[in-house]
Amino acid sequence: MISSGDTAILLDAGIKLGEVEEHPTIPDDLLRRIDAVFVTHAHLDHSGYLPHLFSAGYTGKLYATKPTLELINVMLADYMRISNPQNVSKDGLARLHKSYEIVEYGETVRIKGMKVTLIPAGHILGSAMIHVTDGKHSLLYTGDINLSKTRLLDGADTKNIVADTLITESTYGAKDDVAPSEGAVAKKMLTDIKETLLNGNKVIIPSFAVGKGQEVLLLLDDFMNSGALPKVPIYVDGMINKAMRIHRHNVIYCRKELQRKILMSDSDPFKSSNFFPVESRQARSKAASEDGASIIVTTSGMLKGGPVVYYLQRLAGNPGNKIIVVGYQAEGTPGRALLDGATTLKFEHATVHIKLEVRSYHLSGHADRPHLEAMIRSIKTLKNVFIIHGEKSKSEALSGDIQKTYKVIVPELGTAYDV
Repeated sequence: MISSGDTAILLDAGIKLGEVEEHPTIPDDLLRRIDAVFVTHAHLDHSGYLPHLFSAGYTGKLYATKPTLELINVMLADYMRISNPQNVSKDGLARLHKSYEIVEYGETVRIKGMKVTLIPAGHILGSAMIHVTDGKHSLLYTGDINLSKTRLLDGADTKNIVADTLITESTYGAKDDVAPSEGAVAKKMLTDIKETLLNGNKVIIPSFAVGKGQEVLLLLDDFMNSGALPKVPIYVDGMINKAMRIHRHNVIYCRKELQRKILMSDSDPFKSSNFFPVESRQARSKAASEDGASIIVTTSGMLKGGPVVYYLQRLAGNPGNKIIVVGYQAEGTPGRALLDGATTLKFEHATVHIKLEVRSYHLSGHADRPHLEAMIRSIKTLKNVFIIHGEKSKSEALSGDIQKTYKVIVPELGTAYDV
């Protein structure tokens, strides 16, 4: 929460998914006094608290880009169905859906004594950094950022940002968090997938529905169309299918090269003939049980639930099959346990014994350590840096290496800081 004078705004309203779901510590009476809420992007760790916020009595507006608001609808519907969170009312949900205000990149919104501007963040479709000024001081909140160009998006726009204070993520803030090139990762991943397919077996790729899922599918589509991978069905299960449609409708927010590909050729990567959407139980059963090689791209990305559990139940017992982990795995999640060598995964309604091969490839939508440092150095007049959104060791590692240049704080929950 950022406040100046009589103005207070909330930047993101997320939940922390792990072994135990964690919620923000803001008291409900304070939520009701907030003047506006801005959300950087649709992932639940940035948007999942919105139903509670509006149920607690918040009656203001929710500001975000058009794709973010559309993706929030999909993410929250799935979250409500699976988690059935307490203290969320029908009236609160109704207020939430009536509160949407679209903000375009570069557009400035005035909230009483503050001016707020959204800047492309390069993380997922519609993601934004948030710049706030009260006329005396200025602040940049990164949300989740990626400075590298991907198949979908250009990197974050860090040019000509002026701010006294920075609030930055630190997902990959450790000294050795240096991402290899996407080309090198893709080449190794291709070899792994091809080996399994040529042996007639199946590859499971668990993925986040928004962002990672689309990057993986466009990568596989390129491989298959070039002949680098054999032509086998790519089954797409879970919310990834809805998210693909939203990406197609909002392609103007994607890279120019992707827009031109759709406009100037018959090849639409969001509707590839290589993709087979799984939208029924029968289709899911067919994808898991049919003879022959295939690739299954499915939610959830950290194995916390969703269709991936079904596929693991059916396919994890075959040592010839393979699971490829492509995203960040939070502490306390089944995905992290799998990477740490667990041979048994326990889910709510199933226990799965892991005999298939496990591989991990870094296809991140986050800035790595060198890019975090470059982003920090690029901000003119910067004095204060608050480091959040990372495991404690990552945040502290980043803090220790930049504190000679800036006043650096790894903030504590419930603490107010003056800048």
